[in-house]
Amino acid sequence: MNNTIKLSLITTLLLTADLIAEDRLEDITVTSATKSNQKLQDVTSNINIITAQEIEERHYTTVIEALNSLAGVEFNSNGGIGQTSNIYLRGFDSKRTLVLIDGIRYNDVSGLSGAPFAHMMISDIEQIEVIKGAQSGIWGADASAGVINIITKKAQKGLHFGASQEFGSFDTTKSQANISYKNDKFYLKATHTNINTKGFSAVAPRASKLENLEDDGYSNKSTNLQAGFQINATNKLDFTHIINDSSTQADAYDPKTFAFNPNSQYDAKSKTKLSSVNFNHVDSFNEVDIFAKKSTFSRYYPQSAFSKNFDGETKEYGLTSKVPYGKENFVVWGGEYKSFEDKNFIKKKYNNKALFLTNSNKFEGLMGGTTLLTESIRHDNYNKFDNKTTGKIGVKHIHSAIEGLTTSANYGTGYNVPTHYNLFDPYSGNANLTPEDTKGYDVTIGYKDVKVTYFNNSIKKMIDYKAKYDADGTYIGGGYQNIEGDSKLKGIEVAYQTEVNDDVLVSLNYTNLDAKNTKGQELARRAKETFKFAVDYYGIEDVHLGLNGTYIGERFDQANKQGQQTGKYTVANFTANYEVNKNMSVYGKVDNITDKYYQTVNGYASSPRAVYAGVKLTY
Repeated sequence: MNNTIKLSLITTLLLTADLIAEDRLEDITVTSATKSNQKLQDVTSNINIITAQEIEERHYTTVIEALNSLAGVEFNSNGGIGQTSNIYLRGFDSKRTLVLIDGIRYNDVSGLSGAPFAHMMISDIEQIEVIKGAQSGIWGADASAGVINIITKKAQKGLHFGASQEFGSFDTTKSQANISYKNDKFYLKATHTNINTKGFSAVAPRASKLENLEDDGYSNKSTNLQAGFQINATNKLDFTHIINDSSTQADAYDPKTFAFNPNSQYDAKSKTKLSSVNFNHVDSFNEVDIFAKKSTFSRYYPQSAFSKNFDGETKEYGLTSKVPYGKENFVVWGGEYKSFEDKNFIKKKYNNKALFLTNSNKFEGLMGGTTLLTESIRHDNYNKFDNKTTGKIGVKHIHSAIEGLTTSANYGTGYNVPTHYNLFDPYSGNANLTPEDTKGYDVTIGYKDVKVTYFNNSIKKMIDYKAKYDADGTYIGGGYQNIEGDSKLKGIEVAYQTEVNDDVLVSLNYTNLDAKNTKGQELARRAKETFKFAVDYYGIEDVHLGLNGTYIGERFDQANKQGQQTGKYTVANFTANYEVNKNMSVYGKVDNITDKYYQTVNGYASSPRAVYAGVKLTY
């Protein structure tokens, strides 16, 4: 491998660790920090970037696998690929994190857990932006923990096409094809991904052997269509339409035993459609985007006791304007209208109108370096909930007296509205629920290869399910409530990376999390400690070898350290890539190379050792 390619690969991985010197960040642009394009080195928010090269080198199948490489991120899953999954961002669960795909909301208004991560496969992704901390001052509700923005690849000049094919354990196949064309007037791009697997049993009583249980398969078809037209020098139109169609085999609930039967089966269906149209205008005064977006979710659960069909729809219309002033300062302002509707089971709807303003300043020479300051404020008007004003402020200083030293701090407020299910489910709903309030801050010190962040967040009147038991301890139901008091989520993230020599890159990160409810009891399914590592070797021409993994510390399946211990294990993975020529590459990967037995949720299986191999063509 020549030095230019090797340097490019190493630089990319350094970027994903968010630890490198400022002069290496020139080419990275993010969009979710201020709702506008902004250079990464100018962002005050605590942000991580996962790039296309990292995704392609590690050959992640799901977005969860990619996110799990970051400090402050943890997940659990009720089985293998396609089963219900939950992401924890600094201890906040999925429903408190806003997820966007090409700027379109992926949070399911008809569900309980926010974005359906189980069906979010890796498909032609350019980068994943993860902004930690309350972002409601910019994005509104559902962003009280942060924002995950997934940006797919765009068409490049000329005609291009590519294809890849992967085979592996559990009779798994993954196929992907894409084609694009772009000239000075218009562009077109289409990507299709198809994943099929026989899988393994989702439900698996602890210590049981998967070969003795039936398999729960999964299929996922995802299509991304993009088009754009350059109307003239200052105006253009962009269109996006994404379709995700999946089918999941799962284990049925047995009402006689009050448990899931690992040798039974039912098929659940899910179909998601995300669409957007955006008009962009640029002149000497400002840049304006006028947009319309729509997210629809359709789910079929034959096991449901009430309705087997769940349909949700979110519509969004708005305008955003970015007005630069001075040398490197700008204001972003705009307004939005959103409607959220459960169209089947509960048949309820609410809407939201909002105005927002963000100001960003860059000061050179202040306190012997460069200082960045960002302030955001947003007012939301709901027809079903109280109006809410939230905000955020961030400051970052790049020190010149001590080369490589950077300090930053962020403070933000957020809120999360109850779902239709929380409010109106006939058995567990509570129509008197009110939105949660969140506030938090983080402080970061970075010096060359090391970055340390302390974060502290609180949730007031957290919405949670409270179970009821009879005198004998038998579960007799329950419901959703606003828990009085503040739940606290705080901790430390430490990340380190270094080039051992020209051929070896080592990346490490550690998170210590203290997540407690209003009674001071530790929240369920959050690990006290996590440690993640990656070693990448480039010393053989045209070859990349990688070892990465995660250690999960003490973790319990129920709050207050109750239930089954589901932590204290390490899982490691291996990847090998060989670049045959500029148009073809082959690869192999081994997940869980030590065949470690573990469960992220008690009673649900995780993958044993699995082997995959594939080939990729690009033209």
